[in-house]
Amino acid sequence: MDRELTVHHVRVKGAVFSHVIALLGLTGLAAVACAPVDAVVDMPDSPHPTLTDFWEGRAAWVLDIEDTRLPVGESDTLDMGGGEFWSYLHANPGSAGVVDSCGEPVEFPGCVTRWVSTDNGRSFSLPDPVCLIPCQTCPCSFDDRTFQQQYPRVARAPDGRFYMVFESHAAAYLTRSDDGLIWEQPRPMWDTGVWRIDLAPCPDYMRIGDHPFADHDHDCMAGGPPGLFAAEDRLYIFLGLGQNPGSMGCFWQWVGGARTFPCASNPLFTGSAQYGPLEAREAAANPYFDFRYVTSADVLYSGGYYYMAYEGSRGPGSFEIGGDDQFALGFARSQRLDSEWETYPANPVLGDVAYNWAVGHADLIVIDGVVMMYTGTPGLTRGRYRLGWLE
Repeated sequence: MDRELTVHHVRVKGAVFSHVIALLGLTGLAAVACAPVDAVVDMPDSPHPTLTDFWEGRAAWVLDIEDTRLPVGESDTLDMGGGEFWSYLHANPGSAGVVDSCGEPVEFPGCVTRWVSTDNGRSFSLPDPVCLIPCQTCPCSFDDRTFQQQYPRVARAPDGRFYMVFESHAAAYLTRSDDGLIWEQPRPMWDTGVWRIDLAPCPDYMRIGDHPFADHDHDCMAGGPPGLFAAEDRLYIFLGLGQNPGSMGCFWQWVGGARTFPCASNPLFTGSAQYGPLEAREAAANPYFDFRYVTSADVLYSGGYYYMAYEGSRGPGSFEIGGDDQFALGFARSQRLDSEWETYPANPVLGDVAYNWAVGHADLIVIDGVVMMYTGTPGLTRGRYRLGWLE
């Protein structure tokens, strides 16, 4: 999804600046969140395959439901018990008739909304087509960011609170709630977004390199659609680091805290080091699927490993395209969150590189002992996949 503006918050020589700069062709990726009940999965006696079985070649993803009636682009789903599921995603008047808390239609791409399923996650609807996070005043102001609260991820921490991170113009914003319904005013996560190196330095793994079919006006990136994982007394926020090649990185903060810290192991892993043959498409492009961006992390813990689904983007296939048109879904795993991750040897998953801008925005969850994944189908619906045994 292309963006027209980028907001970056960065500390420079003791001061705090927020600048707005034009940006063309930056493709966002979704990120990760899981409530503890969904994030930790240990089923040693389960008859159903686990993510370890998937990694070791004994299980594969099978389409379970073609259309869950969620918008195609993203979702982050929590099991609320009793067969009820809540799914958080951004929506707008075109996708769901959404208005802000003052009753005005929101601009594209839109604001965070909460969708509900009462049939064990098979289908969803939007009970209230109003931005979930209310504006501070009416009419809504720029600081309310109802025009772009995209790719939200929500986690329920051990303190019982709900935590959310979303992307707005490449930067990450954080908020929290006691009940998942009423949310505090989001605050920016400093040192995220895209920026020029004359404004602030960045390490090499955040640098934006050259792409054969995409120009850039910035030098550094730490952002894109974020991920979120609640682990004991810490929240981990996953962000894309750099471009061409892109990497996955993380930041952490204490549960209930405000300050974030970079993970010691950044980058956690890096995508393809090269774009590959200029003419390569579909299967021939698979080895290079995550060259430009590595973002949209979603994490489950199972069998001693943290398993991550992520989106890789190779970027545009020509200057004439005008935006990214090569996407795929990847997996990675690690025994610790802040450590080096290994990527799945058979990446990408669910098909070859294609113009399916939703497939990489995966949403992992366990329902009745079965590992499920909501994501974009080849028909561009929001489907639900399940892990099934390979015969």
